[in-house]
Amino acid sequence: MADYYAGIDVSKAQLDVALRGEGEESWSTANDQDGIAALVERLLPHGPALVVLEATGGFESAVTAALAGAGLPVVVANPRQVRDFAKATGQLAKTDRIDAAILALFAERVRPEPRSLPDEAAQALQAVLARRRQILGMLTAEKNRLGFCSTPLVRKGIQQHIRWLEKLLGSIDTELDHLIQKSPVWRAKDDLLRSVPGVGPNLSRTLLAQLPELGGLNPKQIAALVGVAPLNRDSGTSRGKRMVWGGRAPVRTALYLSVWSASRHNPLIRPFYDRLRAAGKPPKVVQVACMRKLLIILNAMIRDNAPWNPELRPPLQHGC
Repeated sequence: MADYYAGIDVSKAQLDVALRGEGEESWSTANDQDGIAALVERLLPHGPALVVLEATGGFESAVTAALAGAGLPVVVANPRQVRDFAKATGQLAKTDRIDAAILALFAERVRPEPRSLPDEAAQALQAVLARRRQILGMLTAEKNRLGFCSTPLVRKGIQQHIRWLEKLLGSIDTELDHLIQKSPVWRAKDDLLRSVPGVGPNLSRTLLAQLPELGGLNPKQIAALVGVAPLNRDSGTSRGKRMVWGGRAPVRTALYLSVWSASRHNPLIRPFYDRLRAAGKPPKVVQVACMRKLLIILNAMIRDNAPWNPELRPPLQHGC
């Protein structure tokens, strides 16, 4: 029997489905409880080898959970990667039905590896962390407006809003701590991570929520997954500038902020930072190198369940 591959283009109200195998099928259904149930019921008899969806800002969450719950192998793909694949096949037009067919073809040709989905607790932690980033963004915007505002009445309103946002941020931080403390596994990992100089609550929470693979991959794999591994840009005799891109932006942001502290107070990161700066490396290059080194150290600590100890440099720096 031929393997079947399914692609699902997700929008707020509708799911467009394409199925490849012994022939091709396509149909649409509502992106609600009944529509998702009908989709799962229709896919199950075919037993698709892989179902691929695009990340669409959360609209894909319900259908992804339903497919995984039914035992179907499902992958939430990066939209940019799928679009580049479509262009490579010569498909420049873009409609919901075409996108579903491209996703099915992507599943058949590329066959990305399915990953286990986060449980309810991990999803809750991710949602609260995302809300925290939104609140921080609003705080930054309001403080910027305050700096340019000279009207007393408007300034008063902005100041009141800033105080309210700061209070809300405090309650969100409390909720994050509560979620972590409820899980013995997370609590133990949080204690390990925060024992490292330069690692604060924000980085620890972000790693727990956004990087469950921490401790389960080798140094090169974890650096590439986060997006702090330099990629070659060579062709023939030309040697291009190594650059980092892709990966998990929230994790990179948290690492970037933590390295500012680690480069001053961490006994392993600080001499590494100073050595690169003394060698004339550009500041951004040094920053990313320190981010990668800190990530690899944290990965080794979680892998070995070993608390911070700067004297244990060889095992912690393995693969740096």
